[in-house]
Amino acid sequence: MSRIGKMPIAIPSGVQVKIRGGMIEVKGPKGLLETPAHESIAYDMSDSRILLSRKDESRTAKEQHGLRRTLLFNAVVGVSQGFAKTLEVNGVGYKVALKGKAIELAVGFSNPVLVELPTGIEAKVEGNKLVLSGIDKAQLGEVAAGIRRIRPPEPYKGKGIKYENEHIRRKAGKTGSKK
Repeated sequence: MSRIGKMPIAIPSGVQVKIRGGMIEVKGPKGLLETPAHESIAYDMSDSRILLSRKDESRTAKEQHGLRRTLLFNAVVGVSQGFAKTLEVNGVGYKVALKGKAIELAVGFSNPVLVELPTGIEAKVEGNKLVLSGIDKAQLGEVAAGIRRIRPPEPYKGKGIKYENEHIRRKAGKTGSKK
């Protein structure tokens, strides 16, 4: 039995969950998300919780059990609380600024890099930190990874764009010849 899949999902007040065909619609104070349902998983909704169980013991059902529970849990948390990721821009002359719905990054290239934010993702700039927030955890992670990919941190001085809690393994630089 999947340890993750057998845990019930608590539905906070103000969040509505509807199962329609192959989609599960989660509506809350922050917005609306849809997550796909799987035919080998049974969704049991009681008063304020959802319990997922397998219809059979096939390999596909075992694979999907924990996955579908996690996707549904992320949708419930997203529409009730939302998600946030913080990126740090480190380096001499490296800057981040917000230009409407775009992020302008000055990270050592000859011209600033503009990143358009998709709908559903919001950004705030606090000094050298960029805080991205949204209700869809997968979309938020993809946008944050795309921004980090523009200038990943290098191991010698730590210059680049990194996640707030990310640890960069540092390397020692070259040393002079010893004669």
